[in-house]
Amino acid sequence: MFNPHPNLADEVNRGIIQSEIEGGVFLNDLPPSTVLEIQTMHHCYKAVLLGGSEALLSGHPEFCPEPVQVAISGSTWGGSMLKLQFVGRGMHLEFRHPQYPMPIVTSPIQEIRDNVALPAVEFDGRAHGAHS
Repeated sequence: MFNPHPNLADEVNRGIIQSEIEGGVFLNDLPPSTVLEIQTMHHCYKAVLLGGSEALLSGHPEFCPEPVQVAISGSTWGGSMLKLQFVGRGMHLEFRHPQYPMPIVTSPIQEIRDNVALPAVEFDGRAHGAHS
């Protein structure tokens, strides 16, 4: 059980307690190749974990319509305080995209599911390295 820290603002302590209640996952607790489906208020992201904070992320029409390798920083409560390498319900996912200088912050996370099936990859049957 979390005990409020006397040196932190009440708002910060409330956020920490709320994240404990709402739940979430620490990326370091999950093996590489874990697939997370992260449903935010506005989009449904799919993250294939690569190890550490690295992931292939897709699901946003502008930032990642196709999988792109990003660094997931963690989750925020909408301010500058970050819960490192944590994906938490009710929080905003923050990630670093290779083509954008500033971190990208999502709308609040509604639901998190793990080991979601990836779409099947279609092979055309040609030998590896063959060109059309």
